[in-house]
Amino acid sequence: MKKLWLTLLLAFAALTASAKTPDEEDILSKTLDSRSPFYYTSLILRYNTGDMTLTDEDYHYLYYGYALQESYKPLATNPALDRLLELVGGLDVDAPDRTSLEAVISAGLEALENDPFSPKVLNLMAFAYGALGDKEQEKAYYHRMNGVIRAILDSGDGFSQSSPRHILMFDHALDVLAAEGLPAGKSRIVSRTVEFVPLLTPYTVAGKKRKGFYFDYSRIYRNKPDGYTFKRERTWQFNNLKPRVYK
Repeated sequence: MKKLWLTLLLAFAALTASAKTPDEEDILSKTLDSRSPFYYTSLILRYNTGDMTLTDEDYHYLYYGYALQESYKPLATNPALDRLLELVGGLDVDAPDRTSLEAVISAGLEALENDPFSPKVLNLMAFAYGALGDKEQEKAYYHRMNGVIRAILDSGDGFSQSSPRHILMFDHALDVLAAEGLPAGKSRIVSRTVEFVPLLTPYTVAGKKRKGFYFDYSRIYRNKPDGYTFKRERTWQFNNLKPRVYK
């Protein structure tokens, strides 16, 4: 079966000098307050309807506020994601047929029910809608994907255990690195809250060679059931499909 490898080649806004590290008390108070502009019920409604006026600050509270919702179940299986990746693996990227694209969208919508902020799924949804000629939905899904990735990038530079990037799913770490064009190796746990993801090819930034990035995964295990053994989802590397940049 022909494999389709997708890469997120995105134009990111420059990171601020001081990262917006998630503050649980701040996020809790603002997402629970119905008078707050970051009231979660309102934010997630805007997100799900494809509101492209959502700002980076909105995405900060959207993404990290999700960890406080009952629907956040990071250890649950997501069979729709496996089905989605199998469908994409069988696509003829140069001439995908409508039936296959509609099946991708159907599986993608189901996968997003378990992980509404998955960059890989949002990317595939944008691709499928774009291939079907629905430019409005294509643009909306790319806007969501970029917003999620910027929220993670803004949470820390990832250069040390004390300044990790914060993620809600292990897959999100790999998606962010793929979006930056940085192929990753096998991650390793370095503490009770942080993992290190090495790069297959180190690169130099700010005059210093970086061998990998640190990610805070602590939210994933906060409500871990007793006796639960976590099995990571298979990774998915992106390649060859360039999302449009909308200005």
